[in-house]
Amino acid sequence: MKKIVNLHPKNRNLAEFMKLSNVGLDLLIETSWEVCNKVGGIYTVLSTKANTLKSMYKDKLIFIGPDVWTVDNESPFFTEVPSLLKVWKNKAEFPYGISVRVGRWNIPGRPIAILVKFDGVYAVKDELYGEMWKRYGVDSLHAYGDYDEACAFSHAAGIVIESLYNFIGGDTKKVIAHFDEWTTGMGLLYTKWKMPSVATIFTTHATSIGRSICFNNKPLYDYLKDYNGDQMAAELNMQSKHSLEKAAAHNADCFTTVSDVTAIECEQLLEKRPDVVTPNGFESDFVPVKSKFDKARSYARKKLLEAASALTGIYYSDETFLVCTSGRCEYHNKGIDVFLDSIKRLEGYNPCRKVLAFVMVPSWCEGPRKELRHNIKDGVVARLNLPIVTHFIHNPQDDVVFNRIKSLGFYNGADSHVMVIDVPCYLNGNDGIFNMGYYDLLIGFDATVFPSYYEPWGYTPLESVAFGVPTVTTSLSGFGQWIIRNFTNDFEECGANVIGRNDGNYSEVVDQTAEALRFLTCADEPTLKKIHSTAMVTASKAEWAYFIKYYIEAFQVALENAGKRNDK
Repeated sequence: MKKIVNLHPKNRNLAEFMKLSNVGLDLLIETSWEVCNKVGGIYTVLSTKANTLKSMYKDKLIFIGPDVWTVDNESPFFTEVPSLLKVWKNKAEFPYGISVRVGRWNIPGRPIAILVKFDGVYAVKDELYGEMWKRYGVDSLHAYGDYDEACAFSHAAGIVIESLYNFIGGDTKKVIAHFDEWTTGMGLLYTKWKMPSVATIFTTHATSIGRSICFNNKPLYDYLKDYNGDQMAAELNMQSKHSLEKAAAHNADCFTTVSDVTAIECEQLLEKRPDVVTPNGFESDFVPVKSKFDKARSYARKKLLEAASALTGIYYSDETFLVCTSGRCEYHNKGIDVFLDSIKRLEGYNPCRKVLAFVMVPSWCEGPRKELRHNIKDGVVARLNLPIVTHFIHNPQDDVVFNRIKSLGFYNGADSHVMVIDVPCYLNGNDGIFNMGYYDLLIGFDATVFPSYYEPWGYTPLESVAFGVPTVTTSLSGFGQWIIRNFTNDFEECGANVIGRNDGNYSEVVDQTAEALRFLTCADEPTLKKIHSTAMVTASKAEWAYFIKYYIEAFQVALENAGKRNDK
């Protein structure tokens, strides 16, 4: 294999790197449920990576996603462009009522996106499942939940790829089809079956069975070497998703994952070591430029403190220490339990500033509290009933975050030096209380905490340091491992503090998180400025200009293995 050349943005541009790495392609297709469909972290991976790939491959880069939108609920991330791929689209004939819309993904680089309508595939799913059982041993018998939907989409995506492949005369072309997560596994297997000359890549961003083990509060790390993925899938009723993911990993020309932590997990549970680890980069274009940064930070702090005052009836000075955690509502996996317990423990550590902690984790949110909206609108500082939550929750009796805040005794009184506020909604700019996006609020915090137990990569701490906001995370996250390998693990050296976590040291992690936060509340202004600066430098080292080299390597591996297969 040709040696991979190290890309350094300061002395080598992408064109030069492409020439040295010698990966010319006629078509690069990436398929994901999160193309033009913002669901989770995979959207961030693809939407930030796209600009770099587009600069390399122009319109030979095509993303395929699900058309789950309606006239009344259009994707804000997609603009249909009828002239794009017009000749292909006019000639294309799809079975099962499959249809496509072609346009641009509204992200930096504006790559071509094809949205696929796949409802008609449900009618033939049993036929497809039978074929995949015979060819690849995929067990769809125990399917439930979103399995059928994901497979219908990825099967339809495979058919669209087949049409594009035939249109460009694929047998003589260099084509790579990249599939993300188990949700696209059927598309990869269909591609291998129907288009064996296409080089395929499969990326698992987190194994379905590993996530399930953790979700069910089983210790993953101490017993990992003793777990059998197939056996655990049967125990946890995950046979179909696990079987599909395993088949995709074993049949891809290149199997990748996002961190060394998850690579070890894949080797044990999927019985396949990833060929390449492709860490998740990002682009910092969402961070305000220097001339606007201080104004954006001040406004965010103002909005956070105003909402807190209108909820608790307490006036908060700008010296208040603001800290938050955020992400999906995976209470144990994301370390929300550690965050809340560490904030409670911080009470006894005598922090040097009043602490206001926000849990920005969406749950089953009913809507904004009307009396809180009125207080904010009228500039009223008044204590409301239940001054710990900003929005109504449909099922408060079952909401684990809300109930843990109450059980820890947080009441947010005038004599409280450490307080917690639950924000159980999506911060999309239209939540009714803040009416600001997550990034627009993130810039206003003094610290973030993401003490994850299961975190294959970890965009939230990376996003935090991009804004110069110091973060606490753990050694069980891919981002935490990257920090440990590449930096001195200290706030003043990298803007982050990575706490060693395992299956048996929960209380120690809580203690160390509380200690880290106390340090930040007591740090003087020069120290905080240094931390802010080093945090942003750390984030800059994770931009795609550095990390795209791992994808180039994956492309080379896929093409080489596909070539060997087709030579035979």
